Parts: sequence; structure tokens; C-alpha cells
Amino acid sequence: MKKAIQIVLFLVIVVLGYILVDSILTPLEFQNTTKLREAAVIERIKDIRTAQRAYKTVHQRFTGSFDTLINFVLNDSLVFEKAIGSADDSVAVAKGLVKREKFNVAAIDTIFGERKLTPDQIKNFRFIPYGNGKEYIMAAGDLATESKVVVPVFECKAPYKSFLMDQDKQLLINLIDDAKTLNHYPGIKVGSMTEATNEAGNWE
Repeated sequence: MKKAIQIVLFLVIVVLGYILVDSILTPLEFQNTTKLREAAVIERIKDIRTAQRAYKTVHQRFTGSFDTLINFVLNDSLVFEKAIGSADDSVAVAKGLVKREKFNVAAIDTIFGERKLTPDQIKNFRFIPYGNGKEYIMAAGDLATESKVVVPVFECKAPYKSFLMDQDKQLLINLIDDAKTLNHYPGIKVGSMTEATNEAGNWE
């Protein structure tokens, strides 16, 4: 009888120990996974923002279509100018030797700076990392500011549930609820359709 009680107590201790360790490790694992995945989601949404800004430079507006944005990056170009001669040379200016020449550069080769994205990376713009095929939610339009100035705006967002759906359900619910309590978007977001934010991200 005594031995049976000892065995039961041992099992209870093991179970309680497991529960205690799990209660500590699960939130830590969730936190680490969230940070890792957020970083990937943010990196791609930054590239989307860069492409949108380049698109706006050419078309004076943003686009709410990934097909349009991807086609722009893969097939369109940006116009640049270079000076021929020096504007500080008065003789050259007087003789009309100082000119500005326009030239085109493929969008994909210039808008991302030193980061050289492949066509496949561009084509995957719409897909949320770790999202199992889920797409970013993107919209674009015009917004009248308080000073009655109409400005083009866009927003692109990825809800937490789209890239953390395989994580601890209760911790995910808590994360979403905490964001809503603070009146924050429950996920990663850049830009806004309701206010002029200069395309700022909610992680910045």
C-alpha cells in the first residue's frame, strides 16, 4: 500500500513538473516564433512598400493590385536624368553645351538598391511568409486630409492569425486581444486607408 502511494505521488510530481515546465517553455517558444515570423513578414512588406513608392513615382498613385505591382517591377522602368557638362561652366552654358539627358533603368534593377531581388521573389510578393498560401491584404486609393488636400494612400497588412495559425491557440488569442486593447492592428501593417501616414509601418 505504501509503495503504491509512493508511485502515485511520484507520478503526480512528474505530471506537475511537466505542466510547470510546459507553462514556461510554451510562451517562450511562442514569443520566439512570433519574432522570427514577424521579421520575415516585415521584410517582405518593406519590399512591397518600396515597390509601391516606385510605382507612385511613375503613375502618381498607388495600386491595390498585386498583379499590377508585380508586372510593374518585372517589366517597367524608371526615368532618370544625367547632366552632360557642368552648369558651373559659364562658357559651356553660353554655348549650349550643358544638357540633361534622360535614360531608363529597369525597375527591378534599381528600386531595391543594393538588395537584388529575383523575379521569383517579386512574384511571391503577394504571399505572407509562413502563411501557407495566404496573401497580404492590400488596398489603395485617395484620401482627403484635414487641410482638404487629396493624397494617394495605400495599406498592406498581414493578420497575426495568417502566419501564426499553427501556434498555441490561447496565446494567439491573447496576442490579438492585447493588440485590440491598445487599439493597434492585430498583425503587421504598413500604410493606412484612413489617415496619411507616409506609408509608415506599425513596427516602426
